[in-house]
Amino acid sequence: MGKQYLYIEMDNCIGCRSCLAACTQCGGHDQRNRNYVYDVNPQVNRQTIPLMCLHCVNPACARSCPAQAIQITPEGAVLSALVEKCIGCQNCTIACPYGIPKFDEEQNLMYKCDLCYDRTKEGIPPMCASVCPTNTLQWVTEEELAAKKEQHRLGKWMASREPLDPLEGETNVKISLPGILQGKQKLF
Repeated sequence: MGKQYLYIEMDNCIGCRSCLAACTQCGGHDQRNRNYVYDVNPQVNRQTIPLMCLHCVNPACARSCPAQAIQITPEGAVLSALVEKCIGCQNCTIACPYGIPKFDEEQNLMYKCDLCYDRTKEGIPPMCASVCPTNTLQWVTEEELAAKKEQHRLGKWMASREPLDPLEGETNVKISLPGILQGKQKLF
């Protein structure tokens, strides 16, 4: 099986937060939520977007870690800090341009989405994608990703490493923002 990606179709999010509940159930997460759902403009509408680690190809969090506690798997998943290596400096939380890594004061340890690596390395979707009722979060193959890009060719397509790239650099999580960027209104 070829490489698979977490694909986020922002327009589809209805704010149900089932991805958050599923995240706490993933093995090794210690009932800790590692994803977020943001209300974009709560005073105006109900638009929500999911946000999790984008698993950058050259992650600022890992580059900033003096203890080399943040590992990158061969599949591209950027893992939470290793307990035995993390020195609690919090450089990673400052370096991430997306504000994703969180710091646990009690454990003196950084944690973030690890793309449910115990599942995804076996080709099983991450917990968040496996429960999303609107397909906002999808676990897709390279072929499926190419088809999604083609589908949005007439509109404004944005995903990592595209022209006018909104992301810091290349990421292993792909994002579609066509409706949001074109100012389309959601119907709910």
